[in-house]
Amino acid sequence: MLPWARRWTRSAASPAAASTSPASTHHFAHPGNRFWPVLHRSGFTPSQLKPSQQDQLPGYGLGITNVVARPTARADELEAEEFRVGGRVLSAKVERLGPTWLAVVGVTAYRTAFGERRARIGPQERVIGGARVWVLPNPSGLNARWTVDTMAEEYARLRSAVYPASSSEQRDDDPGTAHDGGSRSGRRPLPGG
Repeated sequence: MLPWARRWTRSAASPAAASTSPASTHHFAHPGNRFWPVLHRSGFTPSQLKPSQQDQLPGYGLGITNVVARPTARADELEAEEFRVGGRVLSAKVERLGPTWLAVVGVTAYRTAFGERRARIGPQERVIGGARVWVLPNPSGLNARWTVDTMAEEYARLRSAVYPASSSEQRDDDPGTAHDGGSRSGRRPLPGG
């Protein structure tokens, strides 16, 4: 997930491989994927969007892209080198577009793509292209360790970091503007793909 907005403040990269259903051009389109309910429950969107509504994300200050562009049903269908190459491509994209936040969905994808073998879910010390990095749990239905509720709690932790004034507060006139001053920096999220 890439938080982004009219003023382009935040961005997110989906769990690399499994971000798009092979039969769809939309991110997190597999029926068992819990991304869209988690995104809503965590407070990033006012209602639960469908994969076909991903074009509404910029209005909420969010963007979405992949670490690896090749769609697969499962992340384990990708080779480690695909993740490493994708990590370099994503880093260049972040550097070029300048979001203030990059959320990578899936700790294994992050570890492999960025060579951070000991990374855990949550904020990272690493900064990519000036963007702070947060690793979120993979919302795939195959990730049984995390429930919708526990994932929503973790995504809400990121939201609280993005909007430090109040995790439930967003300005009525611009729901996608970060409350961390990021919108004044001119930094933008990553556009899809």
